[in-house]
Amino acid sequence: MRRFPEPISNLVATFARLPGVGPKTALRYVYYLLKQPKADLDVMARALVQLGERIRVCSVCFTYTEQEVCDICQDPKRNRAQICVVEESRDISTIESTNVYTGLYHVLGGNLNPIEGMIPDTIRIRELKEKLELDPTITEIILALSPTSHGEATMLYLSKHIQPLGRSLTRLARGLPVGATLEFADEVTLGDAMKGRKRV
Repeated sequence: MRRFPEPISNLVATFARLPGVGPKTALRYVYYLLKQPKADLDVMARALVQLGERIRVCSVCFTYTEQEVCDICQDPKRNRAQICVVEESRDISTIESTNVYTGLYHVLGGNLNPIEGMIPDTIRIRELKEKLELDPTITEIILALSPTSHGEATMLYLSKHIQPLGRSLTRLARGLPVGATLEFADEVTLGDAMKGRKRV
């Protein structure tokens, strides 16, 4: 295998740690960057350094923010009786883009997956329970987790631990996406679409 100068090898190894990026793609990224003006590389380097220096985790909902408490948690117009539980911070922007939900959030930081070391103590389930025990004004918890096997297991675990607190517990509706054809729908999705059908 060809040996590269150390700065190239180090950056290839760094890029290869990103999700979905293998050694060949990482090398392509490095060669692309080598063709860019040094000023552009300096801008990118500064942006990466600022990411590490300025971004922190919100002390209330655990999303990424520049402040101690994020903008959503500080917003007095948000419905404080609802908490939407999501896997990762990026899920918040997806839900916010709908302009439908106006409550607060709680970021778990992943799903239960014991094989990868994701157990109840490593994701923020304890923090969610504490939040609910301390604040009786929270009346609804919306589970907005991906409908994967790990997401379903996490929702089942959460429902067992939250239902005794006497709060309304809901999950996102499931069914056929707009533009989908019945021919390619799997049985679970089609079954959920039938159960959740609406009057026309």
